[in-house]
Amino acid sequence: MKTEATTRLIDKESAGSPLTRTSASRNPVLLGIGLIFIALNLRTLFSSFSAVLPEITAYTTLPGWAVSLLTTVPVTFLGLFAPICPLLARRFGLERVLTGALLVLTFGLAVRGLHLPHHGHLPALLIGTGACGAAIALANVLIPALVKRDFPNHLGLMSGLTTAAACASAALGAGFTYPIFATTGLWEVSLTFWALPAAAATFLFVPVAVRARHPPRAKSAAPHNVWKSALAWKVSIFMMLQAMMSFSVFAWLSPILRERGIDGATAGLIVSVSIMLQVFGSLLAPILAIRLKDQRLLNSVAALLAGTGFALSIFAPIAIIGLSTALLGLGQGSLTAAALTMVVLRTRDSHTAADLSSMMQGIGYGLGSSGTLLVGQLFHWTGSFAAPGLLFLVVGVLAALFGYQAGKNKQIGELHRGN
Repeated sequence: MKTEATTRLIDKESAGSPLTRTSASRNPVLLGIGLIFIALNLRTLFSSFSAVLPEITAYTTLPGWAVSLLTTVPVTFLGLFAPICPLLARRFGLERVLTGALLVLTFGLAVRGLHLPHHGHLPALLIGTGACGAAIALANVLIPALVKRDFPNHLGLMSGLTTAAACASAALGAGFTYPIFATTGLWEVSLTFWALPAAAATFLFVPVAVRARHPPRAKSAAPHNVWKSALAWKVSIFMMLQAMMSFSVFAWLSPILRERGIDGATAGLIVSVSIMLQVFGSLLAPILAIRLKDQRLLNSVAALLAGTGFALSIFAPIAIIGLSTALLGLGQGSLTAAALTMVVLRTRDSHTAADLSSMMQGIGYGLGSSGTLLVGQLFHWTGSFAAPGLLFLVVGVLAALFGYQAGKNKQIGELHRGN
């Protein structure tokens, strides 16, 4: 179909750039496996912290502002560090920058549970969380660019698999962090544990980075300026609205359930199941998106389902909390995957894909971090999660409107079409 065919174009004018096939891995299967394993580590930061948040606050007496900061800083860093990623990739190559990001991620996850003499836990929590946020920002930008570059004939499959793996990482963090705490009695161990799978992913990906070729950058034609594209702005705002909901789910769904009287282990299980349904949605949405003429209906339905599911998780009776969180998981997974798939569907080449990914994630996560902050502050001011529930009904409607616009069958840089 037209939409699928146009996404397979590779930028011939930038043939010497490390963003193109000249720097591709010699083994695309190994690269694909490596990307999936990397994605399996991109959300444990968020869900693991929220899974034992009551225990952390009880043992460390963290002030309210510190909790809000720790849930907001990593998402803000996703936005702050995303814009520099294309510059680093052109200088050092996609695979090498991604390897560096993995090392930083492993370090950040490892130090979160440290206790510094005379300073307590907060400095290490802040340093580790900030390092993880910066590393995840780079990985979020680089993975879609690598998918665009090396898997042009399997965009839907690879986009779905990497997004599903990221959702699965959130489910793993939500489902296993509290049991680790319950077994060891140490919340520090339950957080530090997640450095182990990150280290394993780094070990698996190093051979890919070593084998990748990064020739000197050749002179190329100037790329299309995505910052001047109306379509790019619509995609970016769509991303921002989904990020507001997505990271609020990771950071606050478990505390919401526990505030409603559900015990820690059960809340972790419910969140884990909800996020596993995100995996299903994130696998299905890109495959549908690639096959549809446009993605307007898909984007809008996913946004409304996510917003409604979030509100029901707060307002619906406990008796149907499983159904409410299931709707939230299916909607949020589909919404996240649909937003990320816009990178490959709204661009013609890997160079523009990297630039759009940088822009949409810079704006999306930079401003989308306000979601976790708003939930925390609204709960602090009102003593209830009712206000956040109403907020995300509105956010869901707005995401549906911008998703409809972003889903039109257009590409950035097309002439005479306002793109």
